[in-house]
Amino acid sequence: MGKGTLVAMLRERLDCLGLTVSATTREPRPGEVEGTSYYFMDDDEFDRLVEGGEFLEWAWVHGHRYGTLRREVERVTGRGLSVILEIDVQGGLNVRRADPEAVLVFIEPPSAEELERRLRGRGTEDEASIERRLSGAREEMGKASLYDVRIVNDDLERACAELQDVIRTYETNGGPTEDVCDQA
Repeated sequence: MGKGTLVAMLRERLDCLGLTVSATTREPRPGEVEGTSYYFMDDDEFDRLVEGGEFLEWAWVHGHRYGTLRREVERVTGRGLSVILEIDVQGGLNVRRADPEAVLVFIEPPSAEELERRLRGRGTEDEASIERRLSGAREEMGKASLYDVRIVNDDLERACAELQDVIRTYETNGGPTEDVCDQA
C-alpha cells in the first residue's frame, strides 16, 4: 500500500483527477505495460526530450531517470481534469520551481521498517535495489518539510480521506486546486 495504491484509491473517489504516465529509462518490471505504466525509453531518447524542453520535471531516481512529459500534463488537462503527479521528492521540488502554485503533498510511510517490508513484499527488486530505495527514502524524509502537507500512509482509508480533504480544502479556499471538481 504505497503511493500508487493511495493515488489509485483517490482517483476512484475523485473522477476529476487525471494521472499522467511518466517516462523512465529503467527496464519494465513484470506486468508493466508501455504507455500505461510508463513510457520506457533509452538514454538517447530521454536526452533528446530533456534538450527539447519536453519535460515538466525529471530526476535521477535509484540509478535511472524518471520524468513527467509536458504533453502528458496537457493530455490530462485537455480532458478537463486536474493533474495529480505520483513522483518522488526531487521531482516534486522541480515541479515547484516550474510552477510555484503547485500543491505538494508528501506521502510518508509509517516507519522505515514498514517501507522495507513493503519493498521486499513486492518481490520485484534485488537486494542492491532495495538498499538504494531505502537510502533514497531516508534522504527524502529529510526534505518533507519543504512540502505543503504531509500524510502518513499507515492506514490506507484514513490517508486517502486526508488527501481528499487536502484537495477539497484548497478547492474551497480558492487555492491552486480550485479546478478540482466538487465531489461532496
